[in-house]
Amino acid sequence: MNNRNHGRLRSGGAVTALTLSAALLAGCASTPESPAGAASARSNLEALQNDPELAGRARVERREAETAVRLAEAPLPASEGGLGAHRVYMAERKVEIARATATTAYTEEQRQRLGEERDAARLASRTEEADRARREAASAREDALQARRGEAELQRQIEALEAEATERGIVLTLGDVLFASGSATLQTGGYENLNRLVDFLERYPDQAVLIEGHTDSVGSAQANERLSQRRADAVRDYLARRSIGERRLSARGLGEGRPVATNDTAAGRQQNRRVEIIIENPRQMSGLGS
Repeated sequence: MNNRNHGRLRSGGAVTALTLSAALLAGCASTPESPAGAASARSNLEALQNDPELAGRARVERREAETAVRLAEAPLPASEGGLGAHRVYMAERKVEIARATATTAYTEEQRQRLGEERDAARLASRTEEADRARREAASAREDALQARRGEAELQRQIEALEAEATERGIVLTLGDVLFASGSATLQTGGYENLNRLVDFLERYPDQAVLIEGHTDSVGSAQANERLSQRRADAVRDYLARRSIGERRLSARGLGEGRPVATNDTAAGRQQNRRVEIIIENPRQMSGLGS
């Protein structure tokens, strides 16, 4: 009798130890981490701060860059990956603005120094050097201005689209206003959103676009996958008809496999019936604000 009781106690202790171990592992898995790319932003900022020609210049912009980099380095849980990617992007832009502003100040000082040192005997040889410094100063000023404009313009366009900047890129989610129940034919009520998307894509002609169709769990999984593919294809075909190059566009149906809400309620099912349009990450875009 005592041996059996002792065996039960040992088994119970083992189960408890396994439970505690599982809880500790779960806790570790959810430990917040700094977003990918934050270290690169920090490295670029430190390179600017250690540059002997630029370190003492653009103090305001460098403080703004330091604040943005610190925010980007703040650990976030895995569920906040989109926010982390956006913070890293903003930090990179702030560092670029600080470098361009510091370069402007440096080249302007160089130009003034050359002007003060110039005399009659050296005028001919120094003229080209001063002109080059002026050109570099003007170019640096323009770069800084374009960086600021591009940052503001991209943010405005994302807000106008009612989209979200994520680690996958810019994600535009269109609900079931696009299609009637069980149909893959576009409704006229969804054209306004799609036309705003067309305007955005025309500004960035090199960005790839992925269109993903999603459904709720009503009906068979196979039928839902076919329906989601037809809906994604319908959006792709509409964009192609509006002169968005077909080579930029790809479409796939994911059926009910990636719900964003519960399928146990009507409201949840409505959220799951959607088309997501993912535009290539804005950090890879060129010609911002052009």
